[in-house]
Amino acid sequence: MLGAGQTHHRTRRTDVSMAGLCREAIDRALADAETDWSRIDAVVLGKAPDLFEGVMMPELFLADAIGAAGKPLLRVHTAGSVGGATAIVATSLIRAGVHRRVLAVAFEKQSESNAMWALSIQPPFTAPIGAGAGGYFAPHIRSYIRRFGAPAHVGAMVAVKDRRNGALNPYAHLRQPDITLESVQASPMLWDPIRYDETCPSSDGACAVVIGDQEAAEASSRQVAWIRATAMRTEPTFYSGKDHVNPRAGAEAAQALWTAAGITDPLDEVDVAEIYVPFSWFEPMWLENLGFAGPGQGWKLTESGETRIGGRLPVNPSGGVLCSNPIGASGLLRFAESAMQVMGRAGEHQVADAATALGHAYGGGSQFFSMWVVGRHP
Repeated sequence: MLGAGQTHHRTRRTDVSMAGLCREAIDRALADAETDWSRIDAVVLGKAPDLFEGVMMPELFLADAIGAAGKPLLRVHTAGSVGGATAIVATSLIRAGVHRRVLAVAFEKQSESNAMWALSIQPPFTAPIGAGAGGYFAPHIRSYIRRFGAPAHVGAMVAVKDRRNGALNPYAHLRQPDITLESVQASPMLWDPIRYDETCPSSDGACAVVIGDQEAAEASSRQVAWIRATAMRTEPTFYSGKDHVNPRAGAEAAQALWTAAGITDPLDEVDVAEIYVPFSWFEPMWLENLGFAGPGQGWKLTESGETRIGGRLPVNPSGGVLCSNPIGASGLLRFAESAMQVMGRAGEHQVADAATALGHAYGGGSQFFSMWVVGRHP
């Protein structure tokens, strides 16, 4: 990865259109990569369900604004994991030798939408999500807590950590340096056990990255992030025996990722992880799903403080999805932020000496998983 750019994430970005939102991130990514439109061979655009904004096939009207006029343009959609999948598709085009430099961009303008309504429609042969994403995932969190006897304060600890991390990130939507365990625990209960301060915001925002081949990377005057491995897996939303606490697709994607990257002990060999955590309890759940901790040990790793900046495995030093959630871009933000760490460009939320990092995204009913490992060295 040669460069990354993102917007300032807010509840409402009324100062820009969808096209302007994308261009804000793209312009920063091109500048960070020290390149320009003329050297981009293709564009990959990621977007969550079209119903989120009510604009069908937005890649078509955005083609000019995202620099795709006269160039190959691909649209990617894998629900909430789409940002990560977008980066992986762009990477695949480079690895296949089809292009030398590819621009990947993903966005969401939730202020012009009604995501709760969009998530609550009832397509044929599927169960409706009448209470939005939180209502869908809360039972899975309760199952995790019961299965492993996790104490109730762990979710609040994650929220405090991530929101304080977000205060170090100038692009974050929620920046709360004074948040406390007590204030989180006093916030209203939305979907038991998820409290108001343990859930992600609704954000307008975009993210873009420039991915190049080895020759482009070696020609760069700046530190790049070498993509050591990528992995994607999916499974049905519902099937007999599905484990919503530890989805098989996520676990198999993680194992494939570590094998491809030559990593045998993720907890010891990964320096920082940007994990898709829309509700705070997903940190310990995904630590186990990804292989950083054994079953029932994820909450203990979180409770010990080892996932803070300065801990054994800093998780979401950028603030993560709990601080900024432009859904279509949230996964790409995890990938971009992980790369920024090994490139040494994370600013105040930089993890010291980060040489290997994980970017992770999931989407749908815990059915789509995308992840990559990036390093400071090839």
